[in-house]
Amino acid sequence: MTGATGTLGRAVVPRLRADGCGVRGTARRVGPGGGVEGVVADLGSGAGLDQAVAGADAVVHLASATTQYRRAGEVDVAGTRRLVEASASAGVRHLVYVSIVGIDKIPLGYYRHKLAAERVVRQAEVPWSILRATQFPQLLDERLLPAASVLGVVLGDDGVTIQPVDPRDVADRLAALLDAGPTRAVEDLGGPEVLRYADVVRPWLRARGRKQRILRLRFPGRIARAMRAGALTTNAQPTGTRTWEEYLAERYGTEQVDRLS
Repeated sequence: MTGATGTLGRAVVPRLRADGCGVRGTARRVGPGGGVEGVVADLGSGAGLDQAVAGADAVVHLASATTQYRRAGEVDVAGTRRLVEASASAGVRHLVYVSIVGIDKIPLGYYRHKLAAERVVRQAEVPWSILRATQFPQLLDERLLPAASVLGVVLGDDGVTIQPVDPRDVADRLAALLDAGPTRAVEDLGGPEVLRYADVVRPWLRARGRKQRILRLRFPGRIARAMRAGALTTNAQPTGTRTWEEYLAERYGTEQVDRLS
């Protein structure tokens, strides 16, 4: 498994171990620990990938340049190609790749690289499955909403709709895909609710005990238009089960969220 120490990897590892699967996790510097066999491997250079996939029945590819977008070509595209080639040489029977809902509709550079990585997987000799997920609540809570709040108000386009999906729900679906075998199909998974921006922000502010005002803007450009058209959401069924407010209650405390609702 690549990306075993990331937000999704930390949910997938215990889910697979609960199913009785042996898990080998890769990291660029130190193995993931937690009872998981660790292998130092680097998608960017290819170092250690042959060792990482040796003897594996399936490879779950979660790693991505999520915080270093300038390396997306090197890591997400070329790195996925290196992983695919190593997996084919090792006789891997199933490669599962996790991607993002909307990458074929939103003209972000990072998304274009993810779409190119999907094409690498689809052209691979190794039988494959691709799961596109909507945004994780951690991304909203820890990165996007704090960045929108730096001016003392929370900036946002209320025409944008978001469908947060809990990593544990994604982990459950990945486990089911591994159990079923390669689909050679691209599948979407979203959370149980499609929310407008303000409906994401209000409970987040309550959970954090903050009283900032929401400043509604209509962002220009193709990216914002695609998001207002619902590119970050999916009609696919089934959906995840854990809601945004359930995530906030778990993160910040049920009593706090209930009291301020």
